[in-house]
Amino acid sequence: MWIEEEPFVLLIEDDPGDALLVEELVADCRPSMSLAWARSMADAEKAVASRRPDCILLDLHLSDSSGMGALARIQVLAHGVPVVVLTGLAEESTGFAAVAAGAQDYLVKGRVDPESLGRAVRYATQRKQSELATVALRASELQARENARLERGLLPTPLLAEGSAMSVTSRYRPGRAQALLGGDFYDVVERPDGTIEALIGDVSGHGPDEAALGVALRIAWRTLILSGVEGVETLRQLEQILAAERAQEHIFATLTHVSLLADRRRVRVLRAGHPGLFVRTGRSVELIEVPGGPALGVLHDATWPVHELTLPEDGELLLVTDGLLEGRISDDNGERLGEEGLLTVARELEGADPEEFVDALIARTQELSEPYGGLDDDLAVVHLTWRDR
Repeated sequence: MWIEEEPFVLLIEDDPGDALLVEELVADCRPSMSLAWARSMADAEKAVASRRPDCILLDLHLSDSSGMGALARIQVLAHGVPVVVLTGLAEESTGFAAVAAGAQDYLVKGRVDPESLGRAVRYATQRKQSELATVALRASELQARENARLERGLLPTPLLAEGSAMSVTSRYRPGRAQALLGGDFYDVVERPDGTIEALIGDVSGHGPDEAALGVALRIAWRTLILSGVEGVETLRQLEQILAAERAQEHIFATLTHVSLLADRRRVRVLRAGHPGLFVRTGRSVELIEVPGGPALGVLHDATWPVHELTLPEDGELLLVTDGLLEGRISDDNGERLGEEGLLTVARELEGADPEEFVDALIARTQELSEPYGGLDDDLAVVHLTWRDR
């Protein structure tokens, strides 16, 4: 990256005669640069603290530091600043060693003119900027790969019995830019008796604390299911965990917990302040608003009714979080898509297989909201169907 302003160069040189020669060379450089002179490493420390230079010209024979030790010391003192080493006529090998040790370049005293000095400073600065940018890019790439692995670890893999007839299609997208996870969470577990337990939920807020709480609730839910806990007791336990883990008392979580019984027709639903669920068949899609209770963390001693419904023979379940519902679709009073709007979109996608249906559903809602800011909240979608249907 080119320095647009006049470069500021720090000369570290204990010989006044050599320093005067460098000053004269700098005065004749085009484009121009400014120069400060430090007579020792101790003076250099003060100079760097006062003003960070764009480049350092370093003599390796100082009264208080010399050789590669002087180079190592200034690299620590002015980390990230390019260094050009000054050597004597008989010390060209020292210049090579300095470059190998991290200096950007070396100049031989007595063989330097204004043009070569200016070029060395500019090139050293540009190379150092490029080097730092490359290091930052590699670190960013490594972090991205680590983040991807972490995300895969935090997002659940459905825990289904070998040969299970249940098919799960899920999608997850955090609302925060470059975030791993948002506050939404979901999971699917098959019990030994063939009952399929599914969860989808949303922690209020969008920060890392909410994301961590969503992960904690999801893992706790899976643990409770594997421990044999059923029905309303599952929500009571989750509410205790939320109260203990949330960063602030006003944070709450909505969720829907469904139990698809082994007969493949009956579904028991627990709803805690969460949007309705959708039943999809080969003919249509319906929105089901079952009775429910408050979100977790809102009321003490809350209770949630268990509602049982019967699926059509070819019925499939679609569970969503409100990130898919709250995209604006008009400038009029901030109108949002809502459950009825999502139902309309879903009905336009009749006949699509689960993967195509879920992807098209998200794409269409994004398209509708794009002129008004797009989908900016966390979203999760879970589609459940029997494979032999």
